[in-house]
Amino acid sequence: MTVIGLTTYAESARMLVWHREFALLHASYLEATERAGGVAILLPPQPAGTGRGGAERAGADEVLDRIDGLVLTGGADVDPARYGEAAAERTSAPRAARDEWEIALAQAALHRDLPLLAICRGLQVLNVALGGSLHQHLPDLTGDERHQPEPGVFGAVEVGIEPGTRTAGLIGPRLRVSCHHHQALARLAPGLKVTGRADDGTVEAVEVPDRAFAVGVQWHPEEDSQDVRLFTALVAAAQRYRKRLREGMS
Repeated sequence: MTVIGLTTYAESARMLVWHREFALLHASYLEATERAGGVAILLPPQPAGTGRGGAERAGADEVLDRIDGLVLTGGADVDPARYGEAAAERTSAPRAARDEWEIALAQAALHRDLPLLAICRGLQVLNVALGGSLHQHLPDLTGDERHQPEPGVFGAVEVGIEPGTRTAGLIGPRLRVSCHHHQALARLAPGLKVTGRADDGTVEAVEVPDRAFAVGVQWHPEEDSQDVRLFTALVAAAQRYRKRLREGMS
């Protein structure tokens, strides 16, 4: 059994007879994980903890002991204070607990080389966690809203992938993808390599070259039920990761 942890929203929502705070996630993430051969478990925002190691990420380390791979999922904007900026007019209200939790997970996963797939907000979290920054409203740069046509509607975007990269090996040289983001990577974090861009220059894919599997995409691969290549690659990397751990303990 290959266990994949998926981060979740923590939002006020209506469900059945209830209107209250929920920890929840689009089922498409779980379905993509399952189609790829993984078993999905949810990792809702929670205190990062101060356990083993004495650092903020120590609580995340203890969670990562129990999974084989990690997906940082989509959601609201990362708090600009995390990269030293004031919030712009279109930036959503901060989700401090989620930011803290997912940054801790990302740092801990990279530290131990646990396979990581970062999606949409997850890509932005990865960049911020490593010292990068974000464009807070992409249409101010591109002059259009093709990456997020309207709330709840995905934009179809053509992405070119850099030849010779791990990302190209997974999905080929060009792909039409489903996007829903109004922010994007600005200052690239040290250690990240851009592997894909939209035709307007927006960064749409990155990887961490010195890790076994750490890939981030700005689009939503979980929305394409006919193409689970990124999730399949994550599960395969997670299986190799677990095998290395077992061999190391024998």
